Amino acid sequence: MLGRWRSSAGWVAVAVAVVCAATLVGPCSAGDPFAYFDFDVSYITASPLGVPQQVIAISKQFPGPVMNVTTNWNVVVNVLNSLDEPLLLTWDGIQHRKNCWQDGVLGTNCPIPQGWNWTYQFQVKDQIGSFFYFPSLGLQRAAGGFGGITVNNREVIAVPFGNPDGDITLFTGDWYIKSHKDLRKALDEGKDLGMPDGVLMNGKGPYRYNTTLVPDGIDYETINVEPGKTYRFRVHNVGISTSLNFRIQNHNLLLAETEGTYTVQQNYTNLDIHVGQSYSFLITMDQNASSDYYIVASARFVNESLWTRVTGVAILHYSNSKGKAAGPLPDPPNDFYDKTFSMNQARSIRTNVSAGAARPNPQGSFRYGSINVTQVYVLRNMPPVIINGKRRTVLSGISYSPPATPLRLADEFDKQGVYTLDFPTRPLDRPPRLGTSVINGTYRGFMEIIFQNNDTTVQTYHMDGYAFFVVGMDYGEWTENSRGTYNKWDGVSRCTTQVFPGAWTAVLVSLDSVGFWNVRVENLDTWYLGQEVYVRVVNPEDNSNKTELPMPDNVLYCGLLKDKQKQQTPHGSQGSSSFTTYVGAMLLTCMMIFASIVIFP
Repeated sequence: MLGRWRSSAGWVAVAVAVVCAATLVGPCSAGDPFAYFDFDVSYITASPLGVPQQVIAISKQFPGPVMNVTTNWNVVVNVLNSLDEPLLLTWDGIQHRKNCWQDGVLGTNCPIPQGWNWTYQFQVKDQIGSFFYFPSLGLQRAAGGFGGITVNNREVIAVPFGNPDGDITLFTGDWYIKSHKDLRKALDEGKDLGMPDGVLMNGKGPYRYNTTLVPDGIDYETINVEPGKTYRFRVHNVGISTSLNFRIQNHNLLLAETEGTYTVQQNYTNLDIHVGQSYSFLITMDQNASSDYYIVASARFVNESLWTRVTGVAILHYSNSKGKAAGPLPDPPNDFYDKTFSMNQARSIRTNVSAGAARPNPQGSFRYGSINVTQVYVLRNMPPVIINGKRRTVLSGISYSPPATPLRLADEFDKQGVYTLDFPTRPLDRPPRLGTSVINGTYRGFMEIIFQNNDTTVQTYHMDGYAFFVVGMDYGEWTENSRGTYNKWDGVSRCTTQVFPGAWTAVLVSLDSVGFWNVRVENLDTWYLGQEVYVRVVNPEDNSNKTELPMPDNVLYCGLLKDKQKQQTPHGSQGSSSFTTYVGAMLLTCMMIFASIVIFP
């Protein structure tokens, strides 16, 4: 089955894809299948915590649909912006090889204006795993707009575990009843977001496990299972700023994969999942089903006596269950006086070096520990500071200020002064400042990045377009001697890593993909206030687009290049982007050809 086809004539779409793939390749590979998705991003009214509010839906779904594709497939997503503000969708963890044009962040793309549509086109090249997409602008993810991306192995590549009896995606995250616009306004006014109103599970509020903490009438998530069977749970923390501890009452979580890497398979009774992180667990239904079981996601590293109502609770329901779940929730980790518990848990997550992934060669064949590091950057964050009278966050003393012209577009048209290549390799002793300072990465270099968290809360860092090796983390200040503690053999390869307060995390990344790549904190409040930077990777010897795909035909223009933008007919007048028009015309042609083959053989 070629992905989730959203056409009413799905069988025709399949046939068209097979017949016409070579015609529609654009920047994609003609030899691999295509999957097409139509996303209408709009507001709907929902009441996840019992209070009606405006949420962002994908084609009327909240959360959005799971994009189910396979390694090397070409993905085409036509996005209609039905919001009342600009929109970009980013594909967290998808490695857009040589194609940052499809990244969906302000450094590479102009926003999709209200009422317009734009077609993303990328290939999930040499990749497997569990990821998610979400709107990247202005705290919009705090209102929804997120959905899953499942990249399956090709049939010729063995999976390092038996075929599960089911595949379940679970989105969890902290949630506010206030709109994302109100949250944005609070940050603009120099305020904290405060304690969330709850934690959602697949867009629904908590099961009423406690009549005092949870009001009556809230819709909750129920996951139906069969006794004795094993299911793959893909769990994503799509929240705003809260680390969550995930657990299922009386069930072991056998960790199998995280963000594209098969891990050493270990059982956990609970696991901390930080903002922006994704994990796959194999969970066997081996209990006696005397009742239903709680699925819990509770806030971590907070005053639990105040945050008791900020707990997500769903229900695991065996088909032969004899009653409803009752009693207290399973206990969270008791580590108030042991701040190393969560860090040691994170260190225990390692790459399964004996397993294949997207390619026939083992994952462990990439011997990163023997590669010479060519660049070292220490990125230090700290509590919010005041810059020019405004509350901001910084990395190495610089609070990122997005320019009106995307960085990659400025390079393409040689627009000077949009950014500077002067991001410091180490934090400098100077006052914090606003800036559009970019890291100058060396093509095919091997970069060491140390995230130093001098704030009082967990920060989760992500790098677009790449997976990095998480090789070390510890409390205190990182020093050159800290390298002696690095894991140089089977550190997990992923795209998002936590950095504990008063601690550091070190990652290694091979800069083999040309483009501008966003390095950011996934915590929405600190990201919005400036805690991000871009890495520019240029091949100085390539003038023929061999190491980077060309600018797409449907590129949007803004900032210094706004005069190049052609007006798009509003959606109400049946308008579409130039690329969508092209695709539609080609599909119509191909369908006519296909029909003639079927009707007049």
